[in-house]
Amino acid sequence: MAAKVRCSAATQWLARWLRAGHRHILATETRHMVQMKNDNEDKLATNTYSAPALDKGLDILELLCRTGLRLTQKDIAQRLDRSVGEIYRMLDCLVKRDYVALADDAYQLSTKLFELAHLNPPMHRLLIEARPIMETLSSELEQSCHLTVWGMGRQTVIAKVDVPTGMGFSVRVGSELDVIVSVSGRVLLAFQTDEVRATRVSEALDRRPDHADPEIDRKLEKIRKRGFETKRSGQVRGLYAVSYPILDTQGHAVAALTVPYAERIDQEGRKSIPQVEEALGAASARLTSLLGGRKAGKGA
Repeated sequence: MAAKVRCSAATQWLARWLRAGHRHILATETRHMVQMKNDNEDKLATNTYSAPALDKGLDILELLCRTGLRLTQKDIAQRLDRSVGEIYRMLDCLVKRDYVALADDAYQLSTKLFELAHLNPPMHRLLIEARPIMETLSSELEQSCHLTVWGMGRQTVIAKVDVPTGMGFSVRVGSELDVIVSVSGRVLLAFQTDEVRATRVSEALDRRPDHADPEIDRKLEKIRKRGFETKRSGQVRGLYAVSYPILDTQGHAVAALTVPYAERIDQEGRKSIPQVEEALGAASARLTSLLGGRKAGKGA
């Protein structure tokens, strides 16, 4: 009889323990399901949240950037498949904030985005990585070198290293250089998509229509296939220039590294132009690699 009582008590205790455990498990699972539901709702809210005004502003900036042309309000509305009323306030805001310039009832990008680009990490990294490479290159060749980037129909010198001996040719940081007639400008044009290349050629000619060249497309394609540009300067008599692109992950030029080769007739053991081409090619390839870009190849 005592054994039956003990068995019954044990059975009741086990039943209570199982019921309590079941409630605990059920409560835990319920809390977990509620948390998952809340997380999913948060993710859904994040994924579906939109900022129409911001989208319109970015669409306008990207359109003006891609085309590089002055567009009327109607042109912009048509190309973005929006009504004039939808973009009117956004254009007004972009003009007031100096991102877009208005002249003769047409809009175009100002230089503000270009200026801001110099402050962002990619540009900063380009300058940081380029400096020691350029110093080594200049010391090896006993020539100056400079780095240029594209901006609104021209190129700007963002870094340079002078001739170690103090005698030679160099350009000033901040200088704005022509595009169509310079080796560095042509390199910046050659290593782009056809659409971007055409737009930039148009921008450059808007600034300097006297630089129009009916053979420019053929020349740029030749540069792209060779992988760099090398020729006598079309701007400074007696100067020979060699320029290589610094490429991004898509193989497009983000900058041009250039050596304006000035031959010192009193210098023994001076480097030849083929040696300059080889050294500059190695330097540009290293800089491209450090920036995570794709190496240029002949025939690319």
